[in-house]
Amino acid sequence: MKFIDESIIEVHAGKGGDGVASFRREKFMPFGGPDGGDGGKGGSIYAVADSNINTLIDYRYARIHRAKKGEKGRGADCYGRGADDIELRMPVGTVISDFETGEVLADLARNHARALIAKGGKGGIGNLHFKSSTNRTPRQFTRGDEGETRKLKLELKVLADVGLLGMPNAGKSTLIRAVSAAKPKVADYPFTTLHPNLGVVRANMNRSFVIADIPGLIEGAAEGAGLGHQFLRHLARTKLLLHLLDIAPPEEGADPVKDARAIVAELRKYDEALYKKSRWLILNKADLLGEAERDKLTKSIVRRLRWKGQVFVISAISGFGCAELVQAIMNHLDSLPVSAVTEDAEDHAAELV
Repeated sequence: MKFIDESIIEVHAGKGGDGVASFRREKFMPFGGPDGGDGGKGGSIYAVADSNINTLIDYRYARIHRAKKGEKGRGADCYGRGADDIELRMPVGTVISDFETGEVLADLARNHARALIAKGGKGGIGNLHFKSSTNRTPRQFTRGDEGETRKLKLELKVLADVGLLGMPNAGKSTLIRAVSAAKPKVADYPFTTLHPNLGVVRANMNRSFVIADIPGLIEGAAEGAGLGHQFLRHLARTKLLLHLLDIAPPEEGADPVKDARAIVAELRKYDEALYKKSRWLILNKADLLGEAERDKLTKSIVRRLRWKGQVFVISAISGFGCAELVQAIMNHLDSLPVSAVTEDAEDHAAELV
């Protein structure tokens, strides 16, 4: 299935039914008085988060959604029937905003979250309600209100505790395969990851977290270059970023420090809050270097980057250092306030393919 993480739709709530002007006329009650009922309410439209849905692809093809209008009132004190509400099921993590103003209307951050996105119109009033001691034969009634109409932007932000950053071919997909059950595509050419992949990483029987593999960034991503710029939004909900660097014997002109600085610059251009998020340095492909060479290169990279945070040296393909990394991540997430850690991780961890 193609991964779709953005869509534009229109929602039209139902109009309320009109009230009616009616009078009771029976054989022995020729002047029975007004008995016009109210109109029914128009149908409203709700967005509901569903963990069984992974993408917004349905809303690329079904762009207009209309609820039915309420029934008109009738005589004999009969009220019109209200129209049924409509529920639009969307992936957990969908942010719904007004297309014109940019105002965020709903953030479906939990499974089964339900938000009103277009309110149905109120039904009109029948002449029954206009009866008084001075107006015994009222002919007034009101029309039903129009339902809300909106143009909405749907934006999916995947729910993950940990996000992977790195240039194409840094080994992000290999790492997620090594530590979780997710099976993203891995190949020896760049841009094998064309959409985010999620995987549940189990530290032990009772402790787990969700990790997201984001398409590789390149210089200029914040302005739209490459593929990663389309998915930077998915890192917004993460609690920790792992910045992967390829430390394999470099090709001529390649420099992992230059790559690291380029990605950090793109993060800062895109979102200052994302730039300030907790970030660990992960030096990957250590199996291709000897121990002495690996230690020397690690010290050089840390010194040149002036890195003050956590540093891990791993080999995603062989598993070297991965267990220690997973345990450190789990301990870090456990140290965060409960409200800051993603709940129901496995509900949100279906691989997005």
